This record gives sequence, C-alpha cells and structure tokens, in this order.
Amino acid sequence: MFHIVLVHPQIPNNTGAIGRLCVNTGSSLHLIKPIGFDIDEKAVRRAGLDYWHKIDLHVWENLEAFFQAHPPSKKCYFATTKTDTPYFQMPFAPGDYLFFGSETAGIPAEVLQQFPDQCMTIPMTREGRSLNLAISTGIIVYEAIKQNFETYKEEM
Repeated sequence: MFHIVLVHPQIPNNTGAIGRLCVNTGSSLHLIKPIGFDIDEKAVRRAGLDYWHKIDLHVWENLEAFFQAHPPSKKCYFATTKTDTPYFQMPFAPGDYLFFGSETAGIPAEVLQQFPDQCMTIPMTREGRSLNLAISTGIIVYEAIKQNFETYKEEM
C-alpha cells in the first residue's frame, strides 16, 4: 500500500520494528545505504521477530540510485523536524513514498530543500528534539492508512 523509505538508518532495533510495521500494514521497506549496521544483525531480526522474512525489502546503494528507479514526484513525503507543516495535512494516497531520515542526522538538507511542500513534521513540545524513528514511522503510516482506509480495507 505505502513505501517506507529509511535514509541511512543507524539503529538496528528501529529498523527491525519498522520492518514489522511494514509487514502488518502491507507496506514495502526501502533502506538507503549507508546503513549503520548489517541487516542480518541479530538485533534487527529480534526487533522484527518472525516477520523479517516476510518484509517486501529493497536495499539501495544510495539516494541517487533510489531516485533513478523512482523519480521524485508528488508521491514523496519527507518527515523532518525542519518544517511547521503537520503530517496530518498531507494528502496521502496508496503507493506514496514516506521518507524518514537517520536517527542522528535526519534526511539530508539538500533533499528537503528540493521538496519544501512535501516536508511534514509530527507536532511536539519544545521539551524534546524528536521522537523515536520507529514511533514516528508508525504515527505517519497509520495516518496515511486512515486517509485511505476504504482502499486499505479492500487490500487486507
């Protein structure tokens, strides 16, 4: 239904949990290298539990290779703390690509600058910098499902 794109993920437990989320939501998982761990690492499999082999997984050498195969379009949305536009104002549709950056650096600034109208954030207080990557992904994926629930139900 949706494509989850993790740009340079660093923490295996987050990626494993997001993989599990992908299986349970019918989403594809795209990992953009460099990745901060070996995807065969035990921590990834542990967090993904027995779901890891069920993931529609795509690993890309870099963002350029990903964008060559999937040219950027209005179907791409970028999660960042560097915008004021809340995720729930985005008009998600089946097949969209939902991008999330690394836990340490986020999505590269040059990517965000190319698509300012497609950048979204999760509103939060000033007390914290950001939410955990797996939690952020779950919040946004389920908003996308909510907006397209009738179509989603048919695919379940």
